[in-house]
Amino acid sequence: MFKRKYSISAGVSAVALACTVSLMSFSIWAQDDKPAIEVITHAGAGGGTDVNSRMMMMRSRRTLKQDMVVVNKRGGGGAAAMNYFLTRPADGNSIMTFTVGHAITMAAGKTKLTVDDMAPIARGTNDPQILMVNCKTTKYKTPEEFVEGMKAGDKLKFGGTQTGTIDHITVYLWAKRLGLPMPTYIPFKGGGELATQLVAGAVDVGTLNLSEAAAPVEAGDICPMVILSENGMEPIPDAKTSVELGIDLVLSTTRGFVTHAGVSDERRAEMEEGISAAMDHSLYQAYLMNSGLDASSPQGSESWGKQIASMVEEFGPALKEMGLVQ
Repeated sequence: MFKRKYSISAGVSAVALACTVSLMSFSIWAQDDKPAIEVITHAGAGGGTDVNSRMMMMRSRRTLKQDMVVVNKRGGGGAAAMNYFLTRPADGNSIMTFTVGHAITMAAGKTKLTVDDMAPIARGTNDPQILMVNCKTTKYKTPEEFVEGMKAGDKLKFGGTQTGTIDHITVYLWAKRLGLPMPTYIPFKGGGELATQLVAGAVDVGTLNLSEAAAPVEAGDICPMVILSENGMEPIPDAKTSVELGIDLVLSTTRGFVTHAGVSDERRAEMEEGISAAMDHSLYQAYLMNSGLDASSPQGSESWGKQIASMVEEFGPALKEMGLVQ
């Protein structure tokens, strides 16, 4: 049913390895009068956010003519990294990799950091949330049938990664947009396990990113139905976007970069220009392609700032209505 236009599953680990090896041998580009920029992440070495940060850094060292070092602050769903970020001076030499997980932690009130404390620089990756079904067992042949089936009262079991995550919130908000109560939600440890269990029939719908389900999608075992995005995705042309279906819900697993709100406009513009140029380079673009993403992932400060504010604003009420925060 779903046409697959090119492979999206190969090469992610190879890119990550190349990134790590290259950074180990990277020469210092700092000028005498410029300190190294701290790039603060909440992920351990080798994690998705860590790799994304390092891929950005590879060319940004050159474009900014300034060395960059990763500072890993793990814990609290990003709270440790955000609280550390608050302690750093607003001199334009600190960058934090901000993710959808940070937005959830912020919306839940688990950090003192606020949206107003940050100045967006640029978005690095954007992996839309996608509602997927088992191709072989589902009765839905089109995205429209899937939506109409839910509206008609079909009781479906949804799967996602953990509780209180973007997957959990996605299922709640999807049902709410359709005027329905929260469906049965079954949490799994990770996207790979969820994809496997969707194929096995443990759930009816999986809330996944394309990169998480690349192999079973290509094999014809899992069919993407609804992309919670304004734009479609070339590898899955038969899936419809939520916007195309008239449903006002756009959600992604996303990562990008922010600095402090007190940084001068001139320095912020310099950082945005340098980092955006670095992500436009073929090396970073290859990383995106091999992660199942495309050139639309990197965005400038204006759209990235709007996305951050929208996530925090959307997640706060959702978490309360779901009973996950007081």
